[in-house]
Amino acid sequence: MKRWTLIAALLLSLGFAILSGCSTLDERQRAWIFQPSDRSWSGGLAAAEGMDDAWIDFKSMSGGDVRLHGLWHPAEEAKAPILLYLHGARFNVTGSAPRMRRMQELGFSVLGVDYRGFGKSTQALPSEESAYEDARAAWDWLAKKYPDRPRYIFGHSLGGPIAIHLATEVTDERGTIVEGTFTSIADVISTTKWGWVPVSLLITQRFEAARKVSKIGSPLLVVHGGEDRLILPDLGRKLYEAAVLPKLFVLVEGGSHHNTNSVGQAQYRQALAQLFSLNSLAVSAAP
Repeated sequence: MKRWTLIAALLLSLGFAILSGCSTLDERQRAWIFQPSDRSWSGGLAAAEGMDDAWIDFKSMSGGDVRLHGLWHPAEEAKAPILLYLHGARFNVTGSAPRMRRMQELGFSVLGVDYRGFGKSTQALPSEESAYEDARAAWDWLAKKYPDRPRYIFGHSLGGPIAIHLATEVTDERGTIVEGTFTSIADVISTTKWGWVPVSLLITQRFEAARKVSKIGSPLLVVHGGEDRLILPDLGRKLYEAAVLPKLFVLVEGGSHHNTNSVGQAQYRQALAQLFSLNSLAVSAAP
């Protein structure tokens, strides 16, 4: 969905929900922000070939059993670091398989997971809180399965604030990487032609990443495409500025919201070595 269409839909849903009640307000925002689906695209389907299915079962804090589906793409190196991949809105985890595969080529074993409402995961309308819970469940699953491997968190787009929230909750991550992400949902709206509309107080799914990022206890890599028109580079820069050291901001010239990971592969390789001391050609589990 194009940027202006997404924001217009969100604003329309806010207006409709004001007339219909708080419950509708919350549900419509969740639907428009996440756009949960089992959709992918041909490139994702091709890239996912050879990846293994992973299943994560846990009991939600709100009650009920939850099953998350994921894709596991291990590195050739048996002791390679682990990367938890948290995707953005609209497409399921298979749609992110090309990006997952590129991170694997940089030396990580990668687990990508679908939040509730996406793909083969438990079908329920996702929320900010449930996505945070799903990410934590995936992290705990990795910690139990690979206790002696260094683990990193990666979030793309909407997955960025989810990754940042997770990094503030755990203490065993070696680093956090976010790409094409933002400071808050309210700030995303403010960068559009509807930025003058006073909707901030009506937003229930706030994703206040800028308020949390300083609490991360590990190095933070912020990557943004210079030609990203969905999430403007200024928001990635502001998120970076709100973080504490050690941190690194990488602007990929020519990168869009969807191809920055591909266009900026060489910059990724350099940033991983500079910030995390990871040599992608021979990644080790050294502390």
